[in-house]
Amino acid sequence: MKVNWTYVRGFLLVLFLMVLVGFSNHKNEGRPVDKVTVIFEDGENLFMNYGMVDKLLKQNGKTVDKQAKSVVDLQGLESKVLQHPMVESAMSYLTVDNEFVTKVRQRKPIARVLSSKGSFYLDRLGQKMPLSSNYSARVLLVTGGIDTADFKDVYKLVMAIKSDAFLKQQIVGIQKKKDKEYELQLRVGKQRVQFGKVIKVEEKISKLNVFFKKTLADKSIDKYSVINLKYNNQVVCTKR
Repeated sequence: MKVNWTYVRGFLLVLFLMVLVGFSNHKNEGRPVDKVTVIFEDGENLFMNYGMVDKLLKQNGKTVDKQAKSVVDLQGLESKVLQHPMVESAMSYLTVDNEFVTKVRQRKPIARVLSSKGSFYLDRLGQKMPLSSNYSARVLLVTGGIDTADFKDVYKLVMAIKSDAFLKQQIVGIQKKKDKEYELQLRVGKQRVQFGKVIKVEEKISKLNVFFKKTLADKSIDKYSVINLKYNNQVVCTKR
């Protein structure tokens, strides 16, 4: 039987490379971590700082710096960071340069809720978020007996306001009234903007945008005390 030496040499070469890679990986895993790096996504570290994350990156009471890469529990350390109430997502990994890296995305508040049970934020995912002693976000203020059942409506209304470049400069607060209706509070002026229930939101936001631009342009806005958006296809106003 004739031996195909080309195949044999190819097989031996592949086997040699596999052994070499395995040896290299084993040697690399035994090397110590030389550097610990924390990266905040979007360049924001408003609610947390680097020191706060460093304190979380410990296993068995010790920092991962100088520990062998083979004993670093990436999943466990990542879970510790994720458990922090200000963290939205986190990812930890080791580099070939013996660097331990943790990328952190902080939660981003879109509104601050004042309720009888205390004050808290509503984040960009519509979830309850605690306040921070490190930073106070300038966001819409929501009042009026808000509870968990109202989060969906408040989130939808806040996001609609934030998506309108003009109105997000004009509206600074939202107040829940009876029967799950809402009223908007303005930055300038004492007009009451009666939004009503959180239905036909895009239509109401569009009507309010057009009304504001027209009355601000002709300087007639101060003639009105109430701006009512609850009626279809029209804005009903009450004069002072």
